[in-house]
Amino acid sequence: MDRRHFVQQAAALAALPALSRLGGAAHTGPVQTKPLAVNGTRLNGWLTEFDRIGRTAGGINRVAYSEADLAGRAFTRGLFEQSGLTLRLDTAGNMLARVPGTDARLAPILIGSHIDSVTDGGNFDGPVGSFAAIEVARSLAEQRVRLRHPLEVVVWQNEEGGTIGSKIAVGLLTPADLDKVARSGKTVREGIGIIGGDVTRVGEAVRKKGDIAGYIELHIEQGGLLEKASRQIGVVEGIVGLRWFEITVTGFSNHAGATPMDQRQDAMLAAARFTVAVNEAIRSEGGRQVATVGRLNVTPNTTNVIPGQVVLTVDLRDLEQAKIDRFTATFERLGREIGAATGTTFSFTQMVNSTPALSDPRIMDVVQGSATALGLSHQRMPSGAGHDAQEVAHIAPMGMIFIPSVGGISHSPKEFSRAADITNGANVLLNAVVAADRVLP
Repeated sequence: MDRRHFVQQAAALAALPALSRLGGAAHTGPVQTKPLAVNGTRLNGWLTEFDRIGRTAGGINRVAYSEADLAGRAFTRGLFEQSGLTLRLDTAGNMLARVPGTDARLAPILIGSHIDSVTDGGNFDGPVGSFAAIEVARSLAEQRVRLRHPLEVVVWQNEEGGTIGSKIAVGLLTPADLDKVARSGKTVREGIGIIGGDVTRVGEAVRKKGDIAGYIELHIEQGGLLEKASRQIGVVEGIVGLRWFEITVTGFSNHAGATPMDQRQDAMLAAARFTVAVNEAIRSEGGRQVATVGRLNVTPNTTNVIPGQVVLTVDLRDLEQAKIDRFTATFERLGREIGAATGTTFSFTQMVNSTPALSDPRIMDVVQGSATALGLSHQRMPSGAGHDAQEVAHIAPMGMIFIPSVGGISHSPKEFSRAADITNGANVLLNAVVAADRVLP
């Protein structure tokens, strides 16, 4: 047996729960070797009911701090209560419930996601992980399984507005963030009060390193890699780093008919060359790096005038920080070269810079081991989208579980994940939690 096969088998065995039963000390009978299972029918029924909240002709609109968001939070509160979980709000407005473990000295294992949506989005981005976390806690109680660690279920507020709830929880929210305006038209400062938090005491929601033993988040993939590979589970290696630039290309506006072609300083031509060059550079080497020119504003933007200025954006992402830094330097060099060739200048302004958040190897192993024990096909992969897990990674070991998105579609009314895949993901989460309880300190 080679080392890789041995490690996979060992992880699978570790994922099979050796359980402690409620109302007693550590289980002393035969070790259970059958994976646990959630009530998938119940979980998918919750999602079906939830689809009605915020549903409009354009899609799901449960944007943060809106009436639909409040209705969604009320529905979710009901799920906590039905599941025997005592809900509390932290001062940031995050929804939390804690199940005691057998060892009160241990920090909790945290599971959850969010329930807010983008404008005209879908019903699965966020709620799958949030409701699965509630279902996991309920299933453990129903099957009389008690962990060593406390288990905490969390529903983060305003993930789609910039991972606001989780950012507060790890102490990274700035005063400027409080004045950001959500899609509902409310500022974060206003929104915290609307959902029951207290912005004057928001610092009380902050957790520090050591307060959380580990965090596991189930989520739809929001891409098409799993579907293309016919895999049932994605074991997330990490969440990519993100760097956004705004680039101003400055040329000279002049008459489109009277200016010879060899005497032009055409900012649009330079921007077009740069757009192609970015694409060619990012595709010139193997890897999963991506870059997108997503917005162009042209001045004067009229038919018979040579463009004198173009402002464009570049979105650069990868799981390796060194690669992000290297492509940043490449794009800046391309700007200088294209500028020299076209008589224009390129000015770069960095707008967003988030570093990659790598999954903890122990959590990746228990997720993969759980999938193996359940007989589910799986692969390791990065997350190209941001999640609350990237914020929690600042203070605690984290990992994520992906399930397929049909057609690779997300942030769309056509977003869909099959009920069987949702149940599979929740089962992996359940067994990964039990396995993590054994390997995390």
